[in-house]
Amino acid sequence: MSVIPAAGSAGARQRASKKEILGWAMFDFANQAYTLLIITVVFGELFTTVIVGDRGDGFRLANLLWSLALATSYLLVVITAPLCGAVMDYRAAKKRFLFISYIVTVIATALLYFVAPGYVMLGVLLIVVSNYAYSMGESFIAAFLPDLGPPQDLGKISGFGWALGYVGGLFAAGFTLVALGEASADNFERIRWVGPFAAAFFLITAIPTFLWVKERGTPQPHRKSYREIAWERVSTTLHELRHFRDLGIFLVSLLFSMAGVYIIIAFAFIYGAQVIGWDEAVRNIMFIIVQITAAAGALGFGFIQDRIGTKFTYQLTLMLWVAAILAIWATPEVTAFLNAAFGIDWEAQHLFLFVGCLAGLSLGSSQSASRALVGLFSPTRKAAEFFGFWGLANKLAGVLGIIALGLLQSVVGLQASILLCAVLFIVAMLICLAVNQARGQRAAAEWEARNGAAVADREATT
Repeated sequence: MSVIPAAGSAGARQRASKKEILGWAMFDFANQAYTLLIITVVFGELFTTVIVGDRGDGFRLANLLWSLALATSYLLVVITAPLCGAVMDYRAAKKRFLFISYIVTVIATALLYFVAPGYVMLGVLLIVVSNYAYSMGESFIAAFLPDLGPPQDLGKISGFGWALGYVGGLFAAGFTLVALGEASADNFERIRWVGPFAAAFFLITAIPTFLWVKERGTPQPHRKSYREIAWERVSTTLHELRHFRDLGIFLVSLLFSMAGVYIIIAFAFIYGAQVIGWDEAVRNIMFIIVQITAAAGALGFGFIQDRIGTKFTYQLTLMLWVAAILAIWATPEVTAFLNAAFGIDWEAQHLFLFVGCLAGLSLGSSQSASRALVGLFSPTRKAAEFFGFWGLANKLAGVLGIIALGLLQSVVGLQASILLCAVLFIVAMLICLAVNQARGQRAAAEWEARNGAAVADREATT
């Protein structure tokens, strides 16, 4: 294998074996069962419409409780992700932390079986725990990305991971549609198994990750407590962020864009049920459409971004998102206009399927591009720590976006409040204009060149 010089590495960074890259991507394949079945599609709808239900307020209390549960879990990530990332880098313990988050997610997700109608607080608690552990795992697995190849390959590798994740979601969704049915009170005894199924899917299909992905790096001497290590390294990194100017600006842009993405992830299928009023058959088709288009977006844009630039690709995906949000908001009115203008008899749920294609394409491509860009801006010796800050920006976005949407929909309703997402994506685009990708990569390479030799010498003498 040829050795390719790489920004953000000490000397050169080689592409990992296909087996290791597949093992890394299998974690995306596995955890998609959680985010799709629990957060996006089945359990979110079940929680709001059945477990809490319509209490004469058009589901506004149910939507608010769902928002608060997710926001609380994301806030916990905000507090802990950079600290865990610092310890992972210092002790070369990424796989250990990843395994802990994986086991906690599996257990808490399986316990969702016991959340029956009226058991609202149990549902809130288990969502907080499971989504916290799942979200920490997202940051932990992303921290392996810079080790998997040179900068010119990170877009393709990240895109492959996201695409395989959506394929995993398609498998998980297929079983759910066939075996468990709709999220309704009449079907509760079957659909309540969605938690144990998502847990088992995650448990089994993530095994290749722990068998094939390598833990690179050398643990540094354990002379301090993990708490001291974490605070010391995070304080140093916050001071050094002045050197990583473009990473800092990008994380601010990411804060706004991911706020919009998390709103869509948490409320898209709730929106379909409450605003569009779709039936089970259309909901099931939307399941499939979103997974296929998201996989296509992640894989297709993953190849494109290595040619036209990751920053430019990220901005294109935000433009797609703005178009998708406007289409989601306008679906009922556009359907009525088309029916009156052309004498047809379409239902809003049928037009909503076309909107789902655009939203899915935006979802896969934007997440892949953002993860790859952080990888380009990260020195390998700070990868876990920087992806901890990536996780912080993501989940802080989740806190702000979901709480804002939850409060806004309690006042103006869900349809009007969805426009908040378009505003967030536009702000993210404007902020990202100040990011210079080449300068950000040079900053990572310069830091590695300046600090890599000194760290290596210190490790060699201990």
